[in-house]
Amino acid sequence: MMQNRNGETKARRYHVGDQAIIADKQSPGLYVVATPIGNLGDISLRALAVLAAADVIACEDTRVTARLLDRYGIARPLTPYHDHNAATARPKLLARLAAGETIALVSDAGTPLISDPGYKLVREAVAAGHAVTTVPGASSVMAALTLAGLPTDRFFFEGFLPPTAGKREKRIAELAAIPATLVLFETGPRLAASLTDLAAGLGARETAICRELTKLHEDVRRGDLSVLAASASELETRGEFVIVIAPPADTTPAEASDVDALLRQALARVSVKDAVGEVAAATGLKRRDVYQRALALTKAGTDEP
Repeated sequence: MMQNRNGETKARRYHVGDQAIIADKQSPGLYVVATPIGNLGDISLRALAVLAAADVIACEDTRVTARLLDRYGIARPLTPYHDHNAATARPKLLARLAAGETIALVSDAGTPLISDPGYKLVREAVAAGHAVTTVPGASSVMAALTLAGLPTDRFFFEGFLPPTAGKREKRIAELAAIPATLVLFETGPRLAASLTDLAAGLGARETAICRELTKLHEDVRRGDLSVLAASASELETRGEFVIVIAPPADTTPAEASDVDALLRQALARVSVKDAVGEVAAATGLKRRDVYQRALALTKAGTDEP
């Protein structure tokens, strides 16, 4: 229960079906609230209560969040907080926290701080001594992992690969030896190119391409990465994609001869520094050890008649 400007008690409510529920007042602080990734039914009762009780809701796109709030009969002030305005919006939000307000932070879909600027707000709120609370819920990363049928005991979330071919290929080479299931985001227009580069850099691995998770046209394609890449032109490119790729089959330590071979291949096309980075990532060896081996190979090459 809250008071309006006239001192009258005013209830903050949310609706579940035909039932109107009073939202309890929350303690001051920042609440990181997960919202649905597609199906608006995938929101927790706790999240609804926090959103309804917040003094303000910081969101990526006010139009997207407004649709969610309208669905549940919540009327609260919205303020934009995204990549393009974070530097100017963050101090204002911190000032409101200092004044004892309750702020809910949401993203357009899923759990905030995953591929968005929310972590900077959380970090500065913590540094300023404000309470920070999580309200967990939907996540496209977790949803894709549960559907892929691939190992989930260890996974590595990469997010989006670089958009340009050269940088993308370099990053994929660094990901190749990570002994975990890989989870990546991708856009429809870049899907085919990324799958082609992933197949070239990672080889034959089981893969799942998840599109429009929890939405009406949810689709999951499973198979060998190279096969999926070859048929990428047949895939629907509208919507949002999560790619899940199995870990490398062989995670045994690299032999010295293998390291030398990888280094020679890398040194033939990139600088020593970049070659060391690629091979260290691919083998799991320490950079300084790979660097010493690269120097020895380079010196041996210059000493040859």
